[in-house]
Amino acid sequence: MPVDPASHLTVSVLYPTLLNIYADRGNLIFLQRRCEWRNIGFSINPVGIGDPIDADGTDLVYVGGGQDRDQALCASDLKGAKAELLRDWVSSGRPMLAVCGGYQMLGHGYRSPGVSIDGVGAFDAETVAGADRLIGAIAIETDLPGPTDGILAGFENHSGRTTLGPGAAALGRVVHGHGNDGVTGMEGVRQNASIGTYLHGPLLPKNWWLADWLIASALGISVEDLPSLPNDAEAAAHRSALKAAGS
Repeated sequence: MPVDPASHLTVSVLYPTLLNIYADRGNLIFLQRRCEWRNIGFSINPVGIGDPIDADGTDLVYVGGGQDRDQALCASDLKGAKAELLRDWVSSGRPMLAVCGGYQMLGHGYRSPGVSIDGVGAFDAETVAGADRLIGAIAIETDLPGPTDGILAGFENHSGRTTLGPGAAALGRVVHGHGNDGVTGMEGVRQNASIGTYLHGPLLPKNWWLADWLIASALGISVEDLPSLPNDAEAAAHRSALKAAGS
């Protein structure tokens, strides 16, 4: 099914002024450019503390990462109707990208000696703080279809150790780096079109095909139906990220 000439993608961005570290705003800029180059309308709906999420007016949900203090502020707002909406969003197969702290908050919670943050429970995942930070370039192998054989590359920097429950499947297998906990060899979580991951960098400019997969999922079409774009610069960025990860 070809792209409707009137197609428009609206991204609801949760707490954009609080959850925006490690250049992850670049994910949104990249999504916007990929849409604009295809003449697909694009808009961002910022959702702050106290703001409702307009599910009917949203095609894709994006949640970035933040410091513990900022995550605690956001988590205290993610109660009641908001939390229920996000659980329904993920379980119904609608697309979401949650990075680092956002990934943690969409799980059951984050615990450290000085911090206890209750999560939404949209993902069956639990995070506790480790003694050391897991830092460095990372590459993971996924089963997502893409021109790089499903390999995602990026950068991770987190102290959290995330354990997936029986109701969750990992986004991918670690080829190089630490992943969810530095032990299991798994990274992130994926439920239908919703993804949680520790990959920064930002993630999407280094993995252009994942951006297209999210766009297509949000528009309700196959990624093959998106108008093709020249991806020489994007492929070079991906190769550079892979090289940094030793792949």
